[in-house]
Amino acid sequence: MAKDRILAMVLAGGEGTRLAPLTAERSKPAVPFGGRYRIVDFVLSNLVNSEIYSIYILVQYRSQSLIEHIRSAWVLAPIISNHFVTVVPPQMAEGSESFAGTADAIFQNLSLIRHENPTLVAVFGADHIYRMDVSQMIAFHRSRNADVTVAALPVPLADASAFGVIGVDEEGRVLEFQEKPDAPKALPSDPARAYASMGNYIFNVDVLIAALEEARERREHDFGRHLLPRMVGTHRLYAYDFASNRVPGVQPYEEQGYWRDVGALDAYFAATMDTLGLAPRFDLFNPRWPIRSTSFQGPPARIGAARIESSDIAAGGVIRDATIRNSVIRREVTIEEDVVVEDCVIMDFCVIRRGARLRRAIVDRYNVIEAGARIGYDLDADRRRYTVTESGIVVVPIAEINTRAERYAE
Repeated sequence: MAKDRILAMVLAGGEGTRLAPLTAERSKPAVPFGGRYRIVDFVLSNLVNSEIYSIYILVQYRSQSLIEHIRSAWVLAPIISNHFVTVVPPQMAEGSESFAGTADAIFQNLSLIRHENPTLVAVFGADHIYRMDVSQMIAFHRSRNADVTVAALPVPLADASAFGVIGVDEEGRVLEFQEKPDAPKALPSDPARAYASMGNYIFNVDVLIAALEEARERREHDFGRHLLPRMVGTHRLYAYDFASNRVPGVQPYEEQGYWRDVGALDAYFAATMDTLGLAPRFDLFNPRWPIRSTSFQGPPARIGAARIESSDIAAGGVIRDATIRNSVIRREVTIEEDVVVEDCVIMDFCVIRRGARLRRAIVDRYNVIEAGARIGYDLDADRRRYTVTESGIVVVPIAEINTRAERYAE
């Protein structure tokens, strides 16, 4: 059988209201993660590592930062016509200026799908932290002669009400979709767990086009709420068990099948902390399945008489006589003498002045934390100036700078 021609459509238009203020001037997929990445880099790396090279990224809200990142970080081989990562804004189909939902985003770009003429279309989200060999999901799709395959994450039954739940039979065929149900349907093989939808789908292209055209007539806009539940009775839908996915190079100390939705501040902070230390839950260094991103050409960090424990320090920074514990310090950060940073994320181009103390904080780009400042020590005082999450993480929003060009610098 001829090799499948696979087109990926990445849904990267998320507004990310639960990540505010980190999404005040960027979309959720553009939010920085770890020492050098953006959230979108994880889905794109999974696709490219799985040898899927034809990728459209559908953007919508506050997209400029994401567009600039893709332009600088994700140029594939230009001499091969079907190797591309291309950003696509809303196409204003029938007068609409924005995507009304996940299915509408794909419908507005049916012309791109027809032009590429794939056999399969991978519709993936752009706001999760994970590694996945998508070719294994495609092999499962083919082995079941499926029309649609949905990536499914086994979760404890007690936690399943927070997700869209997929009810399946013993063979993995989808019987029903439940949207954040009070009584989730358990797995036939494991009554203590249920399948949560990961929002990643593989479609046979003819099935996808027909379903989208029918949905347009019905004024339906969303895969999870509208199209897929309706297709259960008419098509072969299967759930692919993400826990069975095996990515090369994952270490024994890592959490096998690691996947996190980082759409809320506390979840984003917790996932960041999962990457730190010598034996992290999710190791960002894996030469056999690399997470790719922009290639900053600046110098290495310069470190003086600092004390650094279980932290990631990005390039271009200057750390003087400071103490840093369990923190991520991103690109071109200056940390002066007698500073203590504990359990923090300090984003690019920040300056932490002499004597400052920061604890359990996320400091967005371009901030100058004044000498002697205290953040994370008096949450009532912090709430008067900043966002403080339910778990007590203080979030300092992006600072104003002089030029827009600097703001979107990589």
